[in-house]
Amino acid sequence: MAKVHEALKPIQWLIGTWESVTAKGSYPTLKDFSYNEVIKFLSIGQPLLNYEAHSRHPESGAPMHLERGFLRIKPGTNQVAFMVAHNFGLVVLEEGEATEHELKLASKSVDRMSFAKDPAVKAIQKRYCLNADGTLEIHTDMETDNTPMTNHLRVVYKRSA
Repeated sequence: MAKVHEALKPIQWLIGTWESVTAKGSYPTLKDFSYNEVIKFLSIGQPLLNYEAHSRHPESGAPMHLERGFLRIKPGTNQVAFMVAHNFGLVVLEEGEATEHELKLASKSVDRMSFAKDPAVKAIQKRYCLNADGTLEIHTDMETDNTPMTNHLRVVYKRSA
């Protein structure tokens, strides 16, 4: 395991593998849904964390959503940038701040491949919170061409590694 870079102290609480306890999605244009997800934040000795997420259908186990990216911190600050590519053709750059047990992010840029499914995602806001019981909770809000900023995902994870 790589040594954790000194700059990562404000976000080192994220390091590890997290498995969903509850994962629910809703949106005005979608039928409510549940899923299972594993996310990983891995330190490689640099002032960033490698990130990956895999979600699966809760009954069939079929793959649903995949993400890969990097969570960078500006050394000597609590400022973070999260760059994430999604398997359905979306690339998002989010920026924000970390506190002792929370990370708040808002999209700075959202881009997508030319043949991605409509409606287009216009903005994303996320809140990561390390709860007192050791669980990680993530709330994702999304704005599209058709819908103003609205909660889309609420997930609670337990650390598995």
